[in-house]
Amino acid sequence: MKNIYLFSGLGADHRAFAPLQLTGFSVTHIRWIQPFRNESMEQYARRLTNQITTPNPTLIGLSFGGMLAVEVAKLIPSERVVLLASAKTRSEIPVYFRLAGALHLHKLLPARLLTETNRLIYWLFGVKTNSNKELLSDILHDTDPIFLKWAINAIVTWRNVAFPNNVFHIHGTEDRVLPICFIRSSVPVIGGGHLMTLECAPAISLILQQVLDS
Repeated sequence: MKNIYLFSGLGADHRAFAPLQLTGFSVTHIRWIQPFRNESMEQYARRLTNQITTPNPTLIGLSFGGMLAVEVAKLIPSERVVLLASAKTRSEIPVYFRLAGALHLHKLLPARLLTETNRLIYWLFGVKTNSNKELLSDILHDTDPIFLKWAINAIVTWRNVAFPNNVFHIHGTEDRVLPICFIRSSVPVIGGGHLMTLECAPAISLILQQVLDS
């Protein structure tokens, strides 16, 4: 049985993967661990490898989790790396986020604002149904503010320029957090937003089954 490790996103957890059909695979959810002060994404990824106990796994990462999956795949052999609504390198992070990181503007943003839901947050994440809005609200409410602040800093200061050649990238055409116009070489999900695993689960499940069975 193929071993799959799932990396959830920033402002998301294992519940964001729940609608996906991954039957026939051995699935493990990577648990976020407490980051060290000023720890880089590369350093954090190295510590996450302790949770991967099977050889040559498949790594699937959503958003921030996809960036970490790329970093992990640079450290250990993997069969496949699948990114969902994520970025492979720093050049795929919108320039305005990178500029905010260079100017340290993100450090002025209270974490509390990012753990509360409102119409803007729903719009940014692309959730439309009442059930998914409620789920996003619960997930954000459960997010550790300390981890959130660290992860935002890690994203906007990410320096990665290379990625393994076994990366497969799936991205929504309506992603407002990481717009597809910044993404190179991806399979588009028409109408998919940043949390397309919730809103477009059937389409993504079909793509995943085709990729994972190949």
